[in-house]
Amino acid sequence: MSTSDFGHLNQHDPSVADPPPPFDPLRLCIYTTVALLAVVLGPVALLGFASLAIAGYAKARREGLLRSRCKLGDTRLVLAYLIVIAVGAAVAIPFWAALWIQWWA
Repeated sequence: MSTSDFGHLNQHDPSVADPPPPFDPLRLCIYTTVALLAVVLGPVALLGFASLAIAGYAKARREGLLRSRCKLGDTRLVLAYLIVIAVGAAVAIPFWAALWIQWWA
């Protein structure tokens, strides 16, 4: 039996779909990094992320996005939620800074 007898076995069959790609846990790494920033920077990080999200959703709404995949659905509700979070973070920053100053003193 020669090698040429098995040449037909190692061929691509177009009727068979490609296997799905393996799960990439990149999102888990991103979530961990965001959590670390939140722990280290506290309300400053929260204000930064909320501001970034507000800018993104405001731009998307201006471009016509009315429904988001966010659980809140309507982009107006998402924007209101993010604004409340940003205002809360801005109010908390002086208290957070005072806590750090008191802890280091």
